[in-house]
Amino acid sequence: MASKLLSSGHYMPLLGLGTWQAAPGDAEKAVLAALEAGYRHIDTATVYKNEKEVGNAIQSWLKCGAGRREELFVTTKLPHIGNRPNDVKIYCTKSLQSLQLEYLDLYLVHMPFTFKPDDTGEAPAKHNDGTFVLEETDHKEIWNEMESLVKSGLVRSIGVSNFNSKQLERLLSFAEIQPAVLQVELHVALQQPELQQLCRNSCVTLTAYSPLGSPGSKDHFKNKYGRNDFDFPDILNDPRVIEIAERLKRTPAQVLLKFLVQQEIAVIPKSVNPQRIIENSQIFDFELPQEDIERLQSLDRGPKGRIVNFLFFKGVECHAEYPFVSELQQ
Repeated sequence: MASKLLSSGHYMPLLGLGTWQAAPGDAEKAVLAALEAGYRHIDTATVYKNEKEVGNAIQSWLKCGAGRREELFVTTKLPHIGNRPNDVKIYCTKSLQSLQLEYLDLYLVHMPFTFKPDDTGEAPAKHNDGTFVLEETDHKEIWNEMESLVKSGLVRSIGVSNFNSKQLERLLSFAEIQPAVLQVELHVALQQPELQQLCRNSCVTLTAYSPLGSPGSKDHFKNKYGRNDFDFPDILNDPRVIEIAERLKRTPAQVLLKFLVQQEIAVIPKSVNPQRIIENSQIFDFELPQEDIERLQSLDRGPKGRIVNFLFFKGVECHAEYPFVSELQQ
């Protein structure tokens, strides 16, 4: 599978398996199926609550002699309740223990904002009215600690997730070790061309989460947060995507993933279905014609195409580092 050379000097496969919304048991089976199908890039996070199962799958794959640790690219993330300098190494170490690894290939600051942890230390604290307890965030001090993880050998590459252009530019202005990756929501309905250009100019590699439009998000947000007021773009069933897929004898998912990978944007589609995991990997033996690229570019809905705006965290829009304030004003 194709890879991209990061600014850190390490290669990241352009296709990975995402595990957001994957229940622990499903995540373990999905990761093992992905590794057996040839995936070498696995993405998880502390807040997904499945790092242990992801680690179990990786260890099962290694122990059966199917491959070596050096072949893998494993990403996890500093949680929003750990966005304090003193917590960076603590949470990284916990993730390494859960994943049963000696080092991470990529460690990301998951959110640009910070929540106070509750008494369990595992979830955000809430006020009596259900809003989350917000804390100030010092990106510079957090990044200093992220850099220390690289210098100590615990992490090979570092980056951020869900940062907007302004936040990324600020980070670039003081970083000694530049962020190698920015992971954001990116798909044909939310293409973020200005952010893409900033990343190209700054040698920051983009990773697209929800590259297929996250079809499971509506149920996820309803069941977990009681929200049912979202108008999500259904890009997998868009007639223009289907027409291209049928003409090229591909699945709509393959077309949507190839649209991004052909632009050297990494993708981490989530699936727990072994057949879909295999199908999603079959995107490196064809190219989208330029006219189809342009048709897919025309599907961009701008901010209206966003699925994950974090407003399910009640009160988060009041945080100074909430990244989508400008979009709420449109």
